[in-house]
Amino acid sequence: MTQISHSRRLRRTPFSQGVESFDIKAYTVYNHMLLPTVFRSIQEDYRHLKEAVQVWDVSCERQIELRGPDAGRLMQYLTPRDLRLMQPGQCYYVPIVDETGGMLNDPVAVKLADDRWWISIADSDLLYWVKGLAYGLRLDVLVDEPDVSPLAVQGPQAEDLMAEVFGDAVRDIRFFRFGHFEFQGRSLVVARSGYSKQGGFEIYVEGADIGMPLWNALIEAGKSMDVHAGCPNLIERIEGGLLSYGNDMTDDNTPHECGLGKFCNTQAAIGCVGRDALLRVAKEGPVQQIRPISIDGDAVPICGDFWPVLAGGKKVGRVSSAAWSPDFETNVAIGMVRMTHWDPGTELKVGTPSGLRSAVVQSRFWI
Repeated sequence: MTQISHSRRLRRTPFSQGVESFDIKAYTVYNHMLLPTVFRSIQEDYRHLKEAVQVWDVSCERQIELRGPDAGRLMQYLTPRDLRLMQPGQCYYVPIVDETGGMLNDPVAVKLADDRWWISIADSDLLYWVKGLAYGLRLDVLVDEPDVSPLAVQGPQAEDLMAEVFGDAVRDIRFFRFGHFEFQGRSLVVARSGYSKQGGFEIYVEGADIGMPLWNALIEAGKSMDVHAGCPNLIERIEGGLLSYGNDMTDDNTPHECGLGKFCNTQAAIGCVGRDALLRVAKEGPVQQIRPISIDGDAVPICGDFWPVLAGGKKVGRVSSAAWSPDFETNVAIGMVRMTHWDPGTELKVGTPSGLRSAVVQSRFWI
């Protein structure tokens, strides 16, 4: 069995000890950290996530902290989403683009105060882009990576488990809002958010020293709820249309191609470095866009590389993520499809490792 060689470049997390106490089968590397990908099996993890509650080590969602008088100004430079009405206590999903309008990241921005923000990033070295902008624009802001490691609690019983540890007030947090809750004398940011469609929370753990005490408290409190260590699940995220930066989109794609045009208020988001480019894209419209696609036949293998999407023998797109869905009894997939073939109901072919399969563009993602 091939193994990953460990070094200080590949960082463990404050919760690694807890993760390893469960039957962890596989990791990936994400933002230079270990991210679990499979515990019992992808299918068993999928079913458990939909029926019970899981605790996820998502420390790899590294934070970029903006602190200082120009923090809000820098945040608006980064994204085409209009942030003028965003208040402390809110979280926003924010496409971050370069000067060409290409996607650099799709993080969640956490507004702690007018002069203090966290950017909870997907897998890319965004810190250096943000530092470069701050320096080049001569902004009065400190940009750094704080000692903050998110821990997610996801699943239909997530709220009950969180209430056991943090009290019933946690139930009052609205979606994409956060509050401050105490654990062992430490005030922690707790948001109703997460990388699943099953409902849940993300705890922004400041200080690695309380990582395992919090993990142990959640596992102990959740025993009657069949709590288990978990991780973002491939099947469930495709069903829900949750995009994976670096898999489903890169800096070659604009937010409009990724179906994220609703988060681009380019007329109002004055200052965004990619504003002019995105104004042109919004006017002309994308020529390709991400679409949900069902693929016929038995279970497809893991999509480790792009699979060509064909019509009449010509390539009209690509599939970037695919998996067999037990609940919908079909292969579900995320694909980038040209505008000539992206209408719902369009019949296509997908070149999978097991051969050419029939496929259909869907009107919406499955959950």
